[in-house]
Amino acid sequence: MSDGGNPFGYEFMNFQRLLDIPMDISPYNYAATGTGLAIALSVVGAAWGIFITGASLLGGAVKEPRIRTKNLISVIFCEAVAIYGIILSIIFSGKLNIVAGNAFTNADWYSGFAIFNGGLTVGGCNLVCGICVGIVGAACALADAQKPELFVKILVVEIFGSALGLFGVIIGIVMTTQAKFG
Repeated sequence: MSDGGNPFGYEFMNFQRLLDIPMDISPYNYAATGTGLAIALSVVGAAWGIFITGASLLGGAVKEPRIRTKNLISVIFCEAVAIYGIILSIIFSGKLNIVAGNAFTNADWYSGFAIFNGGLTVGGCNLVCGICVGIVGAACALADAQKPELFVKILVVEIFGSALGLFGVIIGIVMTTQAKFG
């Protein structure tokens, strides 16, 4: 142990300084990070869903080759998740305007935090949506290989799973409607 019995070896003498650290970061950095999170997490969710669906689709196609083309709809649903993230990233980046100097107003700080949280929400929802659509798509492919009449029934469940991504998009748009720099 170091001086004073603190196991970490340091102390924050000025606790207020610790609370001010997030305000040392530019609101543009928060907005850019939110924009990046929206697209990055959406693409990761889509890729993960395509991986899950594709593995089961190829495995089921060994038994029943007819399911290859019909079950590509699950891969398309996963790709739509990535497109949601791209669209919202374009919308978020359109909200960035040049601010003269480093004099940020409260509206600029609000915009930075709103776009960051909107991007985090959209990316998180699309990550979960991609995984959900991938799992249901995998189940759809395997069920279709067993009993072809189950395809449409499970496809309806997959459509409801893809609605999670749309909910994230709607929430992201609502969160950032008042956000505008400058």
